[in-house]
Amino acid sequence: MGSQRIRIFDTTLRDGEQAPGFSLKVDEKLELARLLDRVGVDIIEAGFPIASPADAEAVRLIATEIRRPIITALARCRKGDIERAAWAIEPAANPRIHTFIATSDLHLRAKLGISREACLESTTENVRFARQFTDDVEFSAEDALRSDVDFLCRVIDAAIAAGASTINLPDTVGYSTPDEIGHFFRAVIAKVSAPDHVIFSAHCHDDLGLAVANTLTAVEAGARQVECTINGIGERAGNAALEEIVMAIRTRQDRLPFETGVDTRQLWPASQLLTHLTGQSVQANKAIVGRNAFAHEAGIHQDGILKDRRTYEIMRAEDVGAPWDPLVLGKHSGRHAVQKRCADLGLSLEGDEIVEVYRSLMSIADDRKTIADADIVAVVQSLRSDAGAGIGA
Repeated sequence: MGSQRIRIFDTTLRDGEQAPGFSLKVDEKLELARLLDRVGVDIIEAGFPIASPADAEAVRLIATEIRRPIITALARCRKGDIERAAWAIEPAANPRIHTFIATSDLHLRAKLGISREACLESTTENVRFARQFTDDVEFSAEDALRSDVDFLCRVIDAAIAAGASTINLPDTVGYSTPDEIGHFFRAVIAKVSAPDHVIFSAHCHDDLGLAVANTLTAVEAGARQVECTINGIGERAGNAALEEIVMAIRTRQDRLPFETGVDTRQLWPASQLLTHLTGQSVQANKAIVGRNAFAHEAGIHQDGILKDRRTYEIMRAEDVGAPWDPLVLGKHSGRHAVQKRCADLGLSLEGDEIVEVYRSLMSIADDRKTIADADIVAVVQSLRSDAGAGIGA
């Protein structure tokens, strides 16, 4: 029996773009959608059409051009939202409407001001309405992880009965822990009356830094769609990072025997494009796509990877489409790394010369974060020039 397929639902263009400082123009959204298509995501959530005319235009443009993946648009459980979403996705080869309503008592009372029964009625009415426009309707129970499970299951049953074929259970505020979300998904899936074609989805936020861990645990517990973003961007602390989920599955097949349709060699290019379009860089130590993800400064680590990359790297930079230039020279570096970098620059060092160059570079490193190639060339030339002057004296 082969690995089970996990659908990758990318919401960079919707939830990701809602993050402060990450807004994109219509043409930029289309450019990123083209690359997401090359990445191989299964679903692109292209926007929230009711939010603005530009968002509706972007969704319709993407739905017109991008033909392979499912193109979906978000809509509240309101007819106006759904009609606008339906217009935006109408040209798509594979259109989906994604409609949602909150199910936690906190949200029902404090935000919506409605009863549980009104929530149930709205779910049935609006999922059924969305089905008039497309056979592919996803229903999300906002704040599902803080909802009463018995009531939540009633809402899910109502959504399925009305025609929803994907049920998304978001950890909207990043509140859950892995053991909790695993128990939650198992309990809900066991309790609701879901036909075999219905897919359960996880949408985790990173407020406690657990979005990816929670997503992977939800997959182990039965979720077969994961909602995520490039670079983990999104509301507040962000969403689960697409590249981390995909590479965790690829790297740990012993614990995560699943598969995705993602071309992992497109992950770093997608991260770079998003950074370029938004002007927002990822942190240097960001997993998979950060500047330091495949870089080594410590001498022990440098010596290890020069002998066998597997000593300190569990995946290859090439596998995610990133350049591999692992040796960062700094105050923690060792002689082997200095000698290797010099050789890469066409500077052959032997014996005492290695020692002298190394000492000089470490003196520079005490005052700087890193050592540049220009520093190396200058040190070697200086030492050789001094040596030549001594010989001629």
